[in-house]
Amino acid sequence: MSRLAGHVQIITVADGVERRGVTVTASCSVSDSPPTVLACLNGANPRNEIFTRSDSFALNLLGDEHRAMAHAFSGRDQLDMNLRFALGQWTKLTTGSPILTNAIASFDCRLIEVKTIATHLVLFGEVVDVAIGPARPPLIYVDRGYHSL
Repeated sequence: MSRLAGHVQIITVADGVERRGVTVTASCSVSDSPPTVLACLNGANPRNEIFTRSDSFALNLLGDEHRAMAHAFSGRDQLDMNLRFALGQWTKLTTGSPILTNAIASFDCRLIEVKTIATHLVLFGEVVDVAIGPARPPLIYVDRGYHSL
């Protein structure tokens, strides 16, 4: 799987009490009518349960300048979640999920379905709002490292 390149994103959620963000590369569009995306999360991590309890999430597409943020939200350094969010500027759109203000694009989604496939949760979201940032090279993860196109 390390040879399967993916655009690096941070999936975020807020439930009024806490907020969580996780670096992901396994995501894609599902449909354009209605606009629908999916994202895959490690189901073995109990902290990811907040994504299944909430009724929304956001996908924040990262650019090459977001390498440190992507690494922080990957959890490798065990950085406190509040410190991870302090690395960027965040806002909210329709659902209240955290939106990275300088992302290439952010999809604000209403959670419509969750499937468990092997070790992962597959979250399906209907896109209810979008924020578009300036076009620039995306951050890609392949061969166990970050790269730019």
